[in-house]
This record gives sequence, C-alpha cells and structure tokens, in this order.
Amino acid sequence: MEAGVAAYLVVGTVALVASGLTLVSGFGLGTLLLPAFALFTPVEVAIALTAIVHFLNNLFKLGLLARHAERAVVLRFGVPALLAAFLGAQTLLWLADQPALFAYQLGGRVWQVEPVKLIVALLLLAFTLVELSPAFRKLALPPRYLPVGGVLSGFVGGLSGMQGALRSVFLVKSGLTKHAFVATGVVIACLVDVSRLISYTGMVRNVSDTLDVGLLGTAVIAAFAGAYGGSRVLDKITMHTVQRVVSGLLVLVAVGLGAGWI
Repeated sequence: MEAGVAAYLVVGTVALVASGLTLVSGFGLGTLLLPAFALFTPVEVAIALTAIVHFLNNLFKLGLLARHAERAVVLRFGVPALLAAFLGAQTLLWLADQPALFAYQLGGRVWQVEPVKLIVALLLLAFTLVELSPAFRKLALPPRYLPVGGVLSGFVGGLSGMQGALRSVFLVKSGLTKHAFVATGVVIACLVDVSRLISYTGMVRNVSDTLDVGLLGTAVIAAFAGAYGGSRVLDKITMHTVQRVVSGLLVLVAVGLGAGWI
C-alpha cells in the first residue's frame, strides 16, 4: 500500500532534520522518526522501519568513524546490549499480538488502546522528559556499570528503538575521547539494530504486501542527507528552541498513541 504525499513529506522531513539534530543536540534519530512512521503505519511496523533507517544511517556514520571505536567498551557494553535487544524485540512482537486493553467512545467513534501503543507512548514521554532534564544530561555512571547499561539500553532499544540517552549515561565516564565516544556509540547502536532487525524479519515479512518501500527509501535518503549537511547548518540554530518544539510534538504523539488515536 503506497503512502500519500503527506506521508512522504512528514517522514522525509523528520528523517532529514532528526539525522542532522543527532550530530549536535543529543536527539536520537529513532526517537523522532518513530512517531512519524507511526502516523502512517501500525506502531510495531513503524518500529521496524525506524530500525532499518537507523541501522543504515549508522552504517553511513560507521564508515567515517569506525577506526576511533574503543573495542573494550564495545565488548563490555555492546555484547550485553545486542543480547538484551533481542529480548526487547521479542517482547515487542509479543505485545503486538495482545488484544486491546480497553475501548472507549469519543466524538462518535470507538477508540481502542493497545498494549504496544501504550508502552511506546509511555517510553516516548519518558525519553522526552529525559532529553529536557538538565539533571539527566549531567548524570554519568562509572565504567563498572557498562554491562548493566548495555542490558538496559539494549532492551529498551529492542522494544522501542530509543536507547541513545541511556547509552550516553553509561559511556560518558568511560574515559573515551570525543571521537571514540561518538564512534563507540555508533558501533553499539549498529549491534542493537542488527539484533532487533533479525527479530523483526518475520513481522515485516507478514506485512510486506502493505509495506511502502518508497516511504522507507525516502526516509533513508533523507537521513543520509541530514547526517551530511547537519554540521554545516544546525550550528546556526538555537538548540534550546528546537528541543522545546520537538519535545512538545513528541508529547502530542505520545498522547495520541496512548489514547489510541494513532
């Protein structure tokens, strides 16, 4: 099933802007792209599509930064994250098969609240509050907690695709240089993406006849363009304002998902 022009515009624009924002503001591509896909596809499919775009975009960055990654940190954090991401993805697939929690009438229509949408909505709200919290941005845990961080961020990544904020908390005090911090994070993100994409294969195959490859391709190309051009343009933008606007939109989408409107 092909998406309309609005879907291409919304998803393409979000992928472009979010990919650029990731370079300078700490916003995750997955955190912003997931709601955009969820407006036009079932939320579990939106998570899978976001994972594909996220993975390909990380591969693009990996080609530029891989030599700076710290292998010891990748092993201590990335391997637990990879395994936990598989468990998180399986949890998502289980939730997607569960019946609606409840239904209600509003505006002459019946709306259903599904478990997977409610959980993703709560995660969106949580990550929005996290990204707005100065206290969280200052939080950093010592290196001995790296395996624990891998498990937590990997599980959340497999379940929702949003794990960047948690990953940063555990990596920021690992004694990494700036380049090593970025490169190591990209490598770990790729491992999580591989794990969840393997789990999502069956789900995507089941809906392949309704999958809009053009919409996916638009998001991938836009994300590449955002990663390439972001550092040249976004340093002129006031990030505080951008954070407020985007966070507000994320809250609206989370409310829509949690209420069953999306």
